[in-house]
Amino acid sequence: MTFNGFTNEDFDVFQIDGLEARMEALKETVRPKLEMLGQYFASTLTSLTGDEMFVHVAKHARRTINPPKDTWVAFANNPRGYKMLPHFQIGLWDTHLFIWFAVIYEAPQKQEIASRLIKSLNRVYRDIPEDYVWSLDHTKAESSIHGQLTKDQLLAYFERLENVKKAEILCGYEINRDDVIQLGADRLIKQIDEVFSKVAPLYKTALNIK
Repeated sequence: MTFNGFTNEDFDVFQIDGLEARMEALKETVRPKLEMLGQYFASTLTSLTGDEMFVHVAKHARRTINPPKDTWVAFANNPRGYKMLPHFQIGLWDTHLFIWFAVIYEAPQKQEIASRLIKSLNRVYRDIPEDYVWSLDHTKAESSIHGQLTKDQLLAYFERLENVKKAEILCGYEINRDDVIQLGADRLIKQIDEVFSKVAPLYKTALNIK
């Protein structure tokens, strides 16, 4: 199969009522595309990080009532799972596509990761492009634009990761749905490639990779 980009139909999946109906549509329309992106970018991220990356497409298996509001493919250096590790994601809400480096609440090494990010604050603040975004909760669509944050605000994000048990930190780029559709397959892949190259240093910092 060839990745042909995303369509309005893909984003509209999240408007379908009911868990079973939405999951069926996700499996038919969106998941095959995420699987293709997973196979394509696993080798890219392996090269960027020096860690072998394994592909994990969200299955939403624990859901029994509420249908998913977003879906994604994740990349981590463990074939068994990704939530407990610093990882990367490509995914969709109904409004936009996201490309993340992520440390979410299941990660047991959060304090050490936060400490390394705090030590690298000046470099991170300087090197992340102004139009990239930060999120403190992967379950919500809200994010903060890097160029609108002060260095002290970014430090507060890292300190929260260090001190709050359920804290998370995600950094990456968002593209609204109309622009994703306009980009088509080739230009979207190029954009994702560029984002991963910009956030890969965060992964290396998190894991203390030189």
